[in-house]
Amino acid sequence: MAIQAGSFRTLELTDVGRSFGGHNALTDLNLTIRAGEFIALLGPSGCGKSTALNCLAGLLPLTHGTIRIDDERIDTLPAEKRGFGMVFQNYALFPHLSVEKNVAFGLQMRNVPKAELKKRVAEAIALVKLEDHARKLPGQLSGGQQQRVAIARAIVLEPRLVLMDEPLSNLDAKLRLDMRTEIRRIHQNLGLTTVYVTHDQEEALSMADRLVVLREGRVQQVGSPEEVHTSPVNWHVADFMGYRNMLDLEVASADADRVVVAGSGLRLRATAVERVAVGDKVRLAMRPEDVRIAPDGAAPAESIPATVAVVEYHGREFAVGVSTASGLTLHVRSDHAPQVGQEVALVVAPERALVFRSSLDAADLSEVERDLEEVRT
Repeated sequence: MAIQAGSFRTLELTDVGRSFGGHNALTDLNLTIRAGEFIALLGPSGCGKSTALNCLAGLLPLTHGTIRIDDERIDTLPAEKRGFGMVFQNYALFPHLSVEKNVAFGLQMRNVPKAELKKRVAEAIALVKLEDHARKLPGQLSGGQQQRVAIARAIVLEPRLVLMDEPLSNLDAKLRLDMRTEIRRIHQNLGLTTVYVTHDQEEALSMADRLVVLREGRVQQVGSPEEVHTSPVNWHVADFMGYRNMLDLEVASADADRVVVAGSGLRLRATAVERVAVGDKVRLAMRPEDVRIAPDGAAPAESIPATVAVVEYHGREFAVGVSTASGLTLHVRSDHAPQVGQEVALVVAPERALVFRSSLDAADLSEVERDLEEVRT
C-alpha cells in the first residue's frame, strides 16, 4: 500500500482550554501524543472530549493554551492548513457523488494531478475493502460501508493526524465490532496517529494505546487501557470504567493500603487507592465480575448477606441483582442462575474492592493535578 501518513515526532497540547459564554467546556488539557499512537478521549456526554477534538481540528478557536507539532505552533492555523483528516459521526458524505468521487474530493481541492489522484483513490478504496462499491452512491450503501468511505476520504489525504468523533455510534452492535477491528487495522497498516473520541469504554479499551478520561472538562486520568481499567485514580473514573457497585461507607481501620470499611450493615476488607484515615467517609467501588456468590456453607466472616432480586441471562454468564438487609442494591456476575428470593453470601477479594475519598478539596485537586503531570511526562 503506497499511502503513507504524514510524519512528525510529537503533538503537544499545553493548557488547552475552551469556554462558551463564561462556562469552561475544557480546562487546562495537557497532553503529549507521540507519532503512531492511537489516543482515545473517553468520558460521558458533556465531559469536553468533542470540544477537545474540535480544538485540535481547528473547528473551534482556543480560549487559552497552545497546540504544537514538533516546534511548529498550529493552533493559530485554520483547519485546512493543519494537514489533519477528520471522520465524523454522521459520515458527512456528498449524497450525489459516487464513492470514488467522495474519496477524490479532497484531492481535487488540492489540485493533485489526475494520474496520482486516480491511483491514490483506488488505493484508499482498496484499503477499506470497497472495490466492488466504488461507483455506488452513499444511499446505496449500508451504514458500515458509508463509514468506510468516510475513513477512505480522510486517509487518502495522507494526513499527519486522523481525528475521529464517535464514528461508530450510529452503527448496530455487530457492525461496531467489525469496524473497531477495521479502524485499528488501518491505523496500524498506515502508521497513522489517531485521536478518537468515544463514550464507549469497551471501544476505547479495545482500540487505544492510551486513554484520556475526562469529566466536566478536566482530565481525570491518562494511561494505558489496562492501567485505567484496573487502577482508576478516583471514583469518577472507576464509575465510568464499570465499577458499577458504589457504596458510601466509613473507614473502620487502616493499615498501609489495606483498610476495613463499614456501614449499612456491611464490613469489608478493601484496598485504599487514595490516602484515607479511620473515620473518613469513603466510596467503595467494586466491579460486578469481581463480586461472587459464595458456595452454600462456605461464606467467610466478611461476606455480604443479600437476597437475589433479579437474574438476567447474558449468554456465558448471569447478571444477578441482589438487595442487602439495609436496602442496598448490588450487581454480581455468576456462572449459574440463583433463584429469585434466594439468600446468598457475596465475597470479593480485598484487592478488587477499591476505596476512594468521597470528595476532593482544593489541596487534594492540586495533588491530583501534580500526579497527572507525572503520568504525562
